[in-house]
Amino acid sequence: MSETAVVAGAARQARWAVTGYFVITGAALGTWTARIPAIKQDLGLDDMQVTLALFAVAAGSVLAMQVVGHLSDRLGSARVLGPAGIAMSASLLLPGFANSFPLLVIGLLLFGAGHGTVDVTMNAHAMQVQRRYGRPIVSTFHAMFSVGGLLGAGCGALAAQASIATGAHFALVAAALGVVSMIARPALLPAEVTPSGGSVRQRGISPGIVFLGVLAFFCSVGEGSMADWSPLYLHDVLRTSPALAATGYAVFSATMAVFRFLGDFLVARLGPVVLVRTCGAIAGLGLGVGLLLHHPVAAIIGFALFGIGLSNIIPQVFNAAGNQDPSRSGRNLAQVSTLGYGGLLAGPVVIGLLAHWTDLAIGLALPAVLALLVAASARAVHPR
Repeated sequence: MSETAVVAGAARQARWAVTGYFVITGAALGTWTARIPAIKQDLGLDDMQVTLALFAVAAGSVLAMQVVGHLSDRLGSARVLGPAGIAMSASLLLPGFANSFPLLVIGLLLFGAGHGTVDVTMNAHAMQVQRRYGRPIVSTFHAMFSVGGLLGAGCGALAAQASIATGAHFALVAAALGVVSMIARPALLPAEVTPSGGSVRQRGISPGIVFLGVLAFFCSVGEGSMADWSPLYLHDVLRTSPALAATGYAVFSATMAVFRFLGDFLVARLGPVVLVRTCGAIAGLGLGVGLLLHHPVAAIIGFALFGIGLSNIIPQVFNAAGNQDPSRSGRNLAQVSTLGYGGLLAGPVVIGLLAHWTDLAIGLALPAVLALLVAASARAVHPR
């Protein structure tokens, strides 16, 4: 077998391995999210305690990202990703078996740290695999994260329907995810380690990375707002039934997942700048017009177009950050991911405040405006 064939075979195996990590990361998050009502009931939590628990996951992720980027660049993403995948899987046991609110918060901090560690290192390794392929493959990885989330949430709904205890459910999921992580680890590419030297300027965060982080923040504001506010907009403002109101977020999630599978083809044909500019315009105009028409069908179509638009922006933002300087891929991705998490946290709150001061339609117009700003800033994802 020729050396070229061996290299190609290793790249294919690594692609499947990274896909596995994207799936288990989405599945872990979907599993936790699906059982929040059960955990709230079992521990007798109030709404403020649930909010603090949700914040613990995000806080753990953000704190871990500040360390793991440097670690990934120093040791190589493969050396960090393998143990991190197993640790993240095992950390599901902690919130699953927590019998008090303080233990739940500690467990979720650790779960968030594991999730954030895998998030950064799997994206860094995805950049390494894509460089081996020599063509766009990153959007498919992000699509598989969405698939994992749907699998985790779906299994969680079935477990809740069957009245399976949260601890037992999380233990089964942790075991399954841990097995996938162990199977995938040997297929990862050898670590790409670049000396961490360079000038003081190079050791700082470049303005380009900060700007990419801002774009990730803008997109995450929209993604977070759809989960929390699209059902309420349909039900409370447009007076739809609860069943119809639930379809708003469903169509947003479905169109986002489907069009992420098309992302690699689209970026190969259009290039990242044109793709991000087009996606931002579709998201902003689609949601904006849907809100202006003030009709349930128009709103649902608007949410679907918003999902189509957002689908391939974050993958291209991550792609640009990870490839701007391969020797700093982990650190750059960590900074962009941190700002992205900030958007997920801040978006629903800001929209809620706007809805309180004005009305919900104006609040939901904010993600549409931010999407148009992303479209206008698409040049930032041009490959360097």
